[in-house]
Amino acid sequence: PDPGSRPTGAASATSSARLKRGATGPTSDAAVSEADVVDQGIALPPIEAPTPVRQIIEAGNSIARAPYLWGGGHGKWLDKGYDCSGSISYALASAGLLGGPLDSGRLMGWGKPGKGKWVTIYSNPGHVFMVVAGVRFDTSGTRTTGSRWQNSLRPVSGYVVRHPPGL
Repeated sequence: PDPGSRPTGAASATSSARLKRGATGPTSDAAVSEADVVDQGIALPPIEAPTPVRQIIEAGNSIARAPYLWGGGHGKWLDKGYDCSGSISYALASAGLLGGPLDSGRLMGWGKPGKGKWVTIYSNPGHVFMVVAGVRFDTSGTRTTGSRWQNSLRPVSGYVVRHPPGL
């Protein structure tokens, strides 16, 4: 699907959200509803998540089984695979937050500084990942190639921390 389209079926289903308080690592310290990560790197958005957050999660789900492909997602939205910045750009564009793909270096200056309530982007010149509703969307950290939603967090030292305005 193109960014902005809404997937149907299990990927767009919702579930009861868990409340996360006093989180450490890259998630917010405030009480926020957390997405649920289910089989094969798919996430279910919290019921009360704002529409853009739901759209980001659903877009991530739509490419979660695509393989890692360096440069993937930069020449066209529908690609055979996605790299880290191509997958983040795709998900953000699906929520109407980006007009075109940005590489990890350009994502270092995108949005507003610091952690967001719902969405936080961690970027450096060589890699980017994001945490949305308490779960990580990243091309690393799993044995399977490509972007996946994950419950595990990762060290954030050396990353610039940004968030979409209002999220």
